[in-house]
Amino acid sequence: MRLGQIGVRRASASDAAAIASVHDEAWRLAYRGIIPGANLERMVARRGPAWWLRAIERRAAVLVIEVGGAVCGYATVGPSRMRMLPFAGEIYELYLKPEYQGLGFGRLLFEAAREELKRCGFKSFSVRALSENDAAHGFYRRMGGKLAAETGERVGDKTLPVVVFGWNGG
Repeated sequence: MRLGQIGVRRASASDAAAIASVHDEAWRLAYRGIIPGANLERMVARRGPAWWLRAIERRAAVLVIEVGGAVCGYATVGPSRMRMLPFAGEIYELYLKPEYQGLGFGRLLFEAAREELKRCGFKSFSVRALSENDAAHGFYRRMGGKLAAETGERVGDKTLPVVVFGWNGG
């Protein structure tokens, strides 16, 4: 999908460093104060350019959104990891650099991720978000997500509460 200087496309190997930068900035903004500091730093450090290059080379479904030729966000999608729920696909991640948030780019990236899931045969899908991430909850509700489940995510020696939003086929 391309709208003038704004477009969403599959990531290529040359995007690895830019995706790592988005991941770093977006995670620090979203999770500071939610994920314990040392754990957050380890999680961010693990997902550097080499990690993203391997993911892209393994043909993981990684989408990037560009504005004026610069990558400002990414999404990863695939089959649901939560087999007990009635959703075939999952948006694993959807992040934008902080300065691009609240401007409509997240909606464009979300819709492209939804289309990629449909293209892969997944008509229903879910997204997980930490319970304390109010910004994510608001975004996914605005995108039509319905609360589908509550679970937990082990981070270090803590289990953080997680909510799951779902979208049915159509």
